[in-house]
Amino acid sequence: MSSRNELPDASGLVVAAQEHNYPGRLNTTNMAPDHSDSMGGSDQTDVESPHEYEYPGYEEDGRYEEPHRSAGFWDPRMNKIRKEVVTSWARTLAALMVFIIGVLSLYWAVLFHTDKNMPNLTVHVVDFDGQVAPYDSVTPLVGPAITSAAREMASSPSAHTLGFTIVPPSQYAFDPIAVRQAVYDWRCWAAVIVNPNATFLLQQAVATGNSSYDPTGAVQFIVLSARQETNYNNYIIPQLQVLAARFAARFGPTWTANVVSNASLSMDVVASAPAAVNPGVTPLTIDLRPFGPASATPSVTIGLIYLIIVAFFSFGFFMPIHMKFVMPGGHPPLRFWQLIVWRLVATITTYFFVSLIYSFVSLAFQIPFWKGPASPTDPAFNPSAYGRGSFVVYWMVNFVGMNALGIACENVGMIIGQPWTAAWLIF
Repeated sequence: MSSRNELPDASGLVVAAQEHNYPGRLNTTNMAPDHSDSMGGSDQTDVESPHEYEYPGYEEDGRYEEPHRSAGFWDPRMNKIRKEVVTSWARTLAALMVFIIGVLSLYWAVLFHTDKNMPNLTVHVVDFDGQVAPYDSVTPLVGPAITSAAREMASSPSAHTLGFTIVPPSQYAFDPIAVRQAVYDWRCWAAVIVNPNATFLLQQAVATGNSSYDPTGAVQFIVLSARQETNYNNYIIPQLQVLAARFAARFGPTWTANVVSNASLSMDVVASAPAAVNPGVTPLTIDLRPFGPASATPSVTIGLIYLIIVAFFSFGFFMPIHMKFVMPGGHPPLRFWQLIVWRLVATITTYFFVSLIYSFVSLAFQIPFWKGPASPTDPAFNPSAYGRGSFVVYWMVNFVGMNALGIACENVGMIIGQPWTAAWLIF
């Protein structure tokens, strides 16, 4: 019978653990004595501790880490983080919804009252007919018909029309060319000019049988479509065509009846000038500066959006580079005011070269920057106010535009940070 102080023999348990391959089994490989140095004459034998075990989940420093296990969305252990995520998502979504409806409404509101604002597109109607020597002794017929049609359109309660304004010829010193100059100088969007000899030439043509009579020489519509081609194509030119149609409907039958009923006129002579009888007068549209070429359209429409995107991209591309001055990396952080100066100088320099490349795109597609100036009162195609220097002016306009947006993005980026900087771009 063994003594109470004797230790029990656990060798059987060790053997059983080896045979059953328990997770906490003895590492028998470490129990074998190391005789690698015995051949070298060493008297000592290194034997690993027989108590080293391998336990799954334990790290080398003795800490126990439970193996990673994923959990379902509705798992009770996810309650706290699920509530936090859903709350943050809902708060951000609400902020975006308010921002979108508040900011985008500004653009929609600009076009919401377009029809009501059309009278702001002023059109000067100037009747010189029979009011300038030597035609001041002629009783005018064409001028009163034009002014009557324009006044009727302007006072129509059922249609939104242009701001037709009857202007006395004395305001332009009885000079039709001065009216063209007013359109060129943006004092009005368009003008209707009734020439001083409109009625005189018409009556003379039917009286003398002038077969070379030109019905387009009596009334002129003066426009400047290069000023803003969208307004002209969508609003101004269509309504000028309506004015011409109303004038023809009013003046044509009356004039033809007068010619036929005039016993003093020889029908054989009248037959020699058919254009003087019908239509008699056809308004001629003169575009002082037609918009063109077609490749210039992106420069004043979608190209401006690209200009904004490029300016915003440079902010995103260069921000991480600038922040290396203040991020730890084996150097002290740069002083704040010097960081601001560096970012300002780097941003302006960036836009200087980027705006140049952006301008080169227009030059590559042969927008004529090299043509010289032309007379402001005569039609001209693609003249340049600064000659060959017009490209430099165009470049500087793009440069200033990029700086206006880019520097603002820099300021907003430092104040509100990401991701709200993208929302600023929408604004």
